[in-house]
Amino acid sequence: MCGIAGELRFDNRPADMAAVERITQHLTARGPDASGFHSQGPLALGHRRLKIMDLCEASGQPMVDPALGLAMVFNGAIYNYPELRAELEGLGYRFFSEGDTEVLLKAYHAWGESMLPRLNGMFVFAIWERDSQRLFVARDRLGIKPLYFSRTSERLRFASTLPALLQGGDIPGQLNPAALNFYMSFHAVVPAPDTLIAGIEKLPPASWMRVDAAGRVTQERWWKLDFGPNEDERGFGLEDWKARVLDTLRDAVAIRQRAAVDVGVLLSGGVDSSLLVGLLREAGVGDNLLTFSIGFEDAGGERGDEFKYSDLIARHFNTRHHQLRIQEHEILEHLPAAFRAMSEPMVSHDCIAFYLLSREVSKHCKVVQSGQGADELFAGYHWYPQVDGAQDPVAAYLAAFRDRSFEEYRELMQEKWVGGDFSGDFVRQHFAEPGAEAAVDKALRIDSTVMLVDDPVKRVDNMTMAWGLEARVPFLDYRVAELSARIPAQYKLPDGGKHVLKEAARQVIPAEVIDRPKGYFPVPGLKHLQGATLDWVRELLLDPSQERGLYEAKALDKLLSDPDGQLTPLRGSKLWQLAAVNLWLSEQGL
Repeated sequence: MCGIAGELRFDNRPADMAAVERITQHLTARGPDASGFHSQGPLALGHRRLKIMDLCEASGQPMVDPALGLAMVFNGAIYNYPELRAELEGLGYRFFSEGDTEVLLKAYHAWGESMLPRLNGMFVFAIWERDSQRLFVARDRLGIKPLYFSRTSERLRFASTLPALLQGGDIPGQLNPAALNFYMSFHAVVPAPDTLIAGIEKLPPASWMRVDAAGRVTQERWWKLDFGPNEDERGFGLEDWKARVLDTLRDAVAIRQRAAVDVGVLLSGGVDSSLLVGLLREAGVGDNLLTFSIGFEDAGGERGDEFKYSDLIARHFNTRHHQLRIQEHEILEHLPAAFRAMSEPMVSHDCIAFYLLSREVSKHCKVVQSGQGADELFAGYHWYPQVDGAQDPVAAYLAAFRDRSFEEYRELMQEKWVGGDFSGDFVRQHFAEPGAEAAVDKALRIDSTVMLVDDPVKRVDNMTMAWGLEARVPFLDYRVAELSARIPAQYKLPDGGKHVLKEAARQVIPAEVIDRPKGYFPVPGLKHLQGATLDWVRELLLDPSQERGLYEAKALDKLLSDPDGQLTPLRGSKLWQLAAVNLWLSEQGL
């Protein structure tokens, strides 16, 4: 797992190595073990390395193969690289290293962009073709690994994080009005290619982009998630789907243990993370199975931990368990650092939980498995039944998920930021696309290919990599994602959602964890704002030094008059959402 950066000039000037060095230096936390640079005429590449797959210097990056005329930087992990290596060796390729980076490089030489469907893993990489003077960039199917870029008439720059990209200079740092509407309306999810900063884009998931030294760009989407069973699966019942889910998950968990000596799991105590622990035990992970749980102070009558269930799993599977309890003053102390690590502001309370938990986990291991994606793939959220039975599925989805209507957004924001109803139009357009017939499948598709990417997945990447920790997400194995999309909703929606997954899990983990009420990483202090936290939020919104001309004073007064009563449909604090923008901008120096 690493941080990558680069620049390609279009103006016949050599690449600005000083800018690439500044960007790369800002990625040190993502790759604390080594760094490297490569330049060739209009191109410069930078890399920060976290040594996981191959510890030898031969796998250092940027990786240059003069014989093939290729150079590359890569962030991620290709789990099926041994099989691909054997296939490439059969074609006559010879290898000088033992890891997955060189496999990618030679696979591109052998197959070009058609290599992408062969890959099982999480990845972003950039490959420079010396002879054709072209740069090829690609991102994994479900956007587990990020890539941000800035393109002008003179150059293209890219980096693993948005804050790092800003270090290159010459980006004004102005807000993007369309992205601001998404942030305030769509649970802080800003779909690719937009970002909150104008002039900075992110490469969409399952996309590749080719750019030449004249600035010509070609971009394509190379994978999509289609819904509905295959022809030979149309007669399947629950038992058939259960068996396929369990078999596929077993393989997804096992393959992610390649090159991971010390095994960790982020254990919330829910079905998803508990199932990972059980499947790791089945895969033969012995006494070195580590589990980590976090809890917070109670607030507003809401419990701040789920230790009852995580302890149950830790005892059942005899893991080396670590329990972390965080006090309110620690949240306030560490939130600024967590926001510095964010590529875009995120409002989910899980962010500070993952940030502090990752700090603890990084003391014990370099690789951890996490349960992100199960809710979006197997219909674990409360709005799926509402959408399934609705006369107007788009309206039902927006009512359940959107933080505020366009009318409320218009009242909240100063006039210069109010354009169209971008988030509403996006959902309407997405629901109208082919590839998913049932309304609930349309909701699952937008959640698994858009919301998941720029909320839970981005959260895990940003917060774990802030501590040089590699997070692997077995539920986002593309085979699990494709299987889940083929399972009819009637096998997902019962039992509060994730029915087929829960029934499969009964063969692995205790029923007490499966039949419990749905939970999450709760941080009540950021939902029920009170005491020192409320004072801090008020300062973030009202201090003259924080004034950015975003919010209408009347709307702020209304929110501050009833801070505990202003919650979004997903039960988040509307006040905290506003304050988070100011906090993120301040921490990025914008």
